[in-house]
Amino acid sequence: MGIGDTLGKLGDLNKLRQQAMQMQKNLAGQTVVVEENGVKVVMSGDQRILELEIQGLSNQVLNDAVNKAIRKSQELAAKELMNVSGGMQ
Repeated sequence: MGIGDTLGKLGDLNKLRQQAMQMQKNLAGQTVVVEENGVKVVMSGDQRILELEIQGLSNQVLNDAVNKAIRKSQELAAKELMNVSGGMQ
């Protein structure tokens, strides 16, 4: 494999990274609302809790804790993906 091949792969990775960042930005601008049994959840497309109400009551501390749990689970999934893919070598 020559240097041209390596540079081509780096360009492809950069393009994929830019596409992923644009997709994440697009998702962040969208919302999903679910209301069931006295519970209302408003979540952004990038999986952040924007609003969480239980029987009409909301609590920012609860929102923050749920968002932290989601972020940690996403980090765990990313690490597992890196292990499976071998670090994209």
